Amino acid sequence: MNINQPLGGRGLAIPFTKAADPNADLDDGDLRLPFIHRIPDNIRNHFIAMCGEFVGTVLFLYFALSGAQVANSVNTSSGQSIAQTGSNPQQLQYIALSFGFSLAVNAWVFFRISGGLFNPAVTFGMCLIGALPWVRGALLFVTQILGGMAAAALVSCMFPGDLNVRTTLGGGTTIVQGLFIEMFLTAQLVFTIFMLAAEKHKGTFIAPVGIGLSLFIAELTGVFFTGGSLNPARSFGPAVVDRKFSGY
Repeated sequence: MNINQPLGGRGLAIPFTKAADPNADLDDGDLRLPFIHRIPDNIRNHFIAMCGEFVGTVLFLYFALSGAQVANSVNTSSGQSIAQTGSNPQQLQYIALSFGFSLAVNAWVFFRISGGLFNPAVTFGMCLIGALPWVRGALLFVTQILGGMAAAALVSCMFPGDLNVRTTLGGGTTIVQGLFIEMFLTAQLVFTIFMLAAEKHKGTFIAPVGIGLSLFIAELTGVFFTGGSLNPARSFGPAVVDRKFSGY
């Protein structure tokens, strides 16, 4: 992705490291952390991509799951109660907006660091079309799963009440129906990413906006029937934190 080549030019001054003189002629080694120049470029780039993808996945899912937690919680005179997921249009739109805007913002932030994937399904698709090396894809897959678990744990710890952001079938949806719903919604998101981000063009720099909108419209359809996963990390993280794994 965008970090396969070492970044040249000026850099940021990092605490506890020597500040760079903006007027001095410096090479890349002068702008890195101590001893990092000794690490081979491919290993260093993999490490940076994994760090960026972990932080990005945590931030994306933290704000997305936080929105779902808020929408699924209703205050009553006896305390907090849990509303049925997607039980009304306002609740559904709130959850969809939380996921869509969170993805758009964080994908834009991390686009130049790791590609801003945040989704093992997207990562696998990028590997299939040759936009991402398989080794990088495997490393990001593990990182994204860990990021989903960390985000769900943060939401569970920070918000009162039980965590209520798991993806489950609803509205009388059968397992087969849920499978095809998730298949088509995920295909919509992955295809959007292929055309806006993987296929380079003049509008690539605003690809995160279209990607966020794609997730938004997918969530509008999927939240009520399947929970609107489209992302193994999004479903696996809350399941681990809740220690509840649905049979499907």
